[in-house]
Amino acid sequence: MFNKILRTRTWLVAVVAFATAFPVIALAQGEVPITQGSRTSVPNIVLLLTDDQRSDTLGYMPNVNRLLAKQGVTFNRGYVVNPVCCPSRASILTGNYSHTTKVYTNHPGRPFGGFPAFDDSSTIATWLRAGGYRTGLFGKYLNGYGNRYVPPGWDRWFATYGGGAYFDYTAVSDGVEKSYGSEASDYGTTVLRREAVSFIRTADSTQPLFMMWATHGPHDPATPEGRDKKAFSSLPTWRPRNYDEANVSDKPAHIRSHPTIDRMTRREIDSFRLHQIRALQSVDRAIAEIVDALDDTGRLENTLIVFTSDNGILWGEHRLDGKGEVYEEAISVPYIVRFDPLVERARTDDHLVLNIDLAPTFAAVADVDAPTTEGRNLLDLLDPNSTTWRDAFLIEHLGKEGGMNAPSFCAVHTERYVLARYSTGEEELYDLVRDPHQMENVAGSARYDDQRGSLRGRLRTLCDPLPPGFSF
Repeated sequence: MFNKILRTRTWLVAVVAFATAFPVIALAQGEVPITQGSRTSVPNIVLLLTDDQRSDTLGYMPNVNRLLAKQGVTFNRGYVVNPVCCPSRASILTGNYSHTTKVYTNHPGRPFGGFPAFDDSSTIATWLRAGGYRTGLFGKYLNGYGNRYVPPGWDRWFATYGGGAYFDYTAVSDGVEKSYGSEASDYGTTVLRREAVSFIRTADSTQPLFMMWATHGPHDPATPEGRDKKAFSSLPTWRPRNYDEANVSDKPAHIRSHPTIDRMTRREIDSFRLHQIRALQSVDRAIAEIVDALDDTGRLENTLIVFTSDNGILWGEHRLDGKGEVYEEAISVPYIVRFDPLVERARTDDHLVLNIDLAPTFAAVADVDAPTTEGRNLLDLLDPNSTTWRDAFLIEHLGKEGGMNAPSFCAVHTERYVLARYSTGEEELYDLVRDPHQMENVAGSARYDDQRGSLRGRLRTLCDPLPPGFSF
């Protein structure tokens, strides 16, 4: 019933707007919204965040599909605004681009890199805690974190690091370091699942929860749980059209510097892909137990659940096997939202939604005070009175000059086109309708003069301020 989630006029307005776009359960005659003094009706919020998961791997996660996708909204165009772990996580926590968070890279020893570069004084955790939520983080925080520090805003803190956080790693549990070894019970995803389930089951039922469950899976080394070591052994090899792209003469220099994929590298990429899919199985089972815990404690019917990842990864496309690139495989992520009070039937949505949209959406759902962000409230997307949603977004990356890694770039991405401008002066332009595999760089094609000119203008507007050392 709506009265289970309404506590203020602000929330009522948001829900009515949201509900008009979704089939919902109607408010029964004579029922009235819960008053502002009650906290039991305030929605819980659970963010399920994976690490380096491609958007096209959802088919290997039956529980996520059964419990989330088939109960909610699957956004087909979910993206990150900087395809690297730490910058993406900083954006998730704040709702802002890298040019605002000042976190551009993973590397804590470099300027604009890693945990030391992040100002954690104002995040979704501090906003929600100030609004009366009990907050908890379980898993990976930011690259370079590794001490007893507990950031502001978190009531329960269980951050893991080292050893890929699969085996032989360390966790900081509310300021106390704990070491884990190589026993089956030490497996990272299993430990995080236990901690998260305990957090849900032991929490005060009258206080709303915000939980960020940030598993390291399926990040490299993508170590699967013991029971999954032989799973998917007959899986066909991955050979899309752009795999080991034969002709990269139209690509920027850092791509041209990559040789074609040799036999050993091919085996390594194939093995890594298989291990990633296997590592996702324990993640999938853990999510089922988390949802069960929400259900058993009476919270599920009033919990906003989001499943996504911090970035994608390439499996040999364009000769690449990493991230930090402008290509769809690196920037596209799974993006599913379940919220039972509003969503009666599962559906898909093709709007451009971003990792920076999570923080403002959580703040709006919780009806808490929060600073203005560069992300958008996803409730607005479904408001029939809203006349606009983004038709383009910025991707930014701070890289290195020379070598095979991508140099710094800014890119503008629309529903059809992506135009990237590198610090080297090189450009890439792809028509994703005609060329979804991004095989033909049409930046120099006269056929696309109008589109290129328009996109360059959009890029100059969006890419402001510029990444450090970058210029047009």
